[in-house]
Amino acid sequence: MKEPSSLPLWAWAVLALLLMTQGTLLFRDARARGKWPWFWGLWGMTTFPLPTILYLLFIVFPERRRK
Repeated sequence: MKEPSSLPLWAWAVLALLLMTQGTLLFRDARARGKWPWFWGLWGMTTFPLPTILYLLFIVFPERRRK
């Protein structure tokens, strides 16, 4: 496995774009639902894909079942 410093610049850019997009989408959806938007947004900008998976499991799917 390569060291992180040996990743090409385009891979770092894609990773940054992916994390920013995930964090933004989680923040916006959580704000619309009133479910801790800053927590989900910040956590979404630090790791991938665990925050999205847990957000779906604990926020989105239970809310859909109630309706």
